[in-house]
Amino acid sequence: DRVKESLFNILNFDILGKSFLDLFGGTGQIGIEAFSRGAENVVIIEHSKENAKLIKKNIAKIKQSHNIKFFQTDAINYIQNCKNNFDIIFIDPPYQEINLLKKSLIFSEKILNENGFIITETLSSDVPIEKIDNITLQKRYIYGNISLNLYKNIQQ
Repeated sequence: DRVKESLFNILNFDILGKSFLDLFGGTGQIGIEAFSRGAENVVIIEHSKENAKLIKKNIAKIKQSHNIKFFQTDAINYIQNCKNNFDIIFIDPPYQEINLLKKSLIFSEKILNENGFIITETLSSDVPIEKIDNITLQKRYIYGNISLNLYKNIQQ
């Protein structure tokens, strides 16, 4: 909960009216919270069938839930084939899956709107990825054993 609150403190007012992609959605709480804090459109991606049931149940409780889309699919497959762009992309792959994180950053760059940014959640003990293609680490926030890493496209 502390990390989630910190994430939204980092986003602050940058979330209002923006499009938000929650990769590796887990329970969907980050995407749902983004919507409740003013994101205009939210897409949540989660592969797990168990988590998918919970996400669908939670979305059904929300007014204006037509602005929240959920896809039960592989995150990499989704971003490789995605036709939409996003202002904010949150990437939280299973911890210590560094290759999955790298692939996510590579493909996310292609669907990131101008002036958008990517936030990844990793273990604070992990060495952060400094740069992939045009995506560059701007700031790292450490909360105990968790790290939130803010990336921007340097070509923008």
